Amino acid sequence: MAYSNKVVQRFEDVLNNPKAHSVGRFDPKDPMVATGMVGAPACGDVMKLDLKLDNNDRILDVKFKTYGCGSAIASSTMFVEMLKGKTIKDAKLIKDKDIATALELPPIKLHCSVLAESGIKKAIEDWESKKAKRRHNGGPI
Repeated sequence: MAYSNKVVQRFEDVLNNPKAHSVGRFDPKDPMVATGMVGAPACGDVMKLDLKLDNNDRILDVKFKTYGCGSAIASSTMFVEMLKGKTIKDAKLIKDKDIATALELPPIKLHCSVLAESGIKKAIEDWESKKAKRRHNGGPI
């Protein structure tokens, strides 16, 4: 199985300069941070995605930590690019096929893009839950 040049380049770039590729995390106590953590037991890949949002549901910044193969890490860097500046509504439209196509993932590695989409969905669920709690408690939405 051969990785595409895009996957190899992204993986190597992250290894050489993780901070430049949004590797890290935000303060989990920050009410404007949403987190999605997903794992694939079959292959051992785990992704944690943090979104920093504003009150208008716009994604201001993204951080991730991924433990897994080169395709999983490359998929994470791709969703960082796809998410920054988007609204939650637009983020919901990002699908695993978008990530897989952009990276030219081989069929055996498509689970990495599926995992990435799942991480996005989990982070959005977390954000919507936090918003509902604020609304319920009379706080800013």
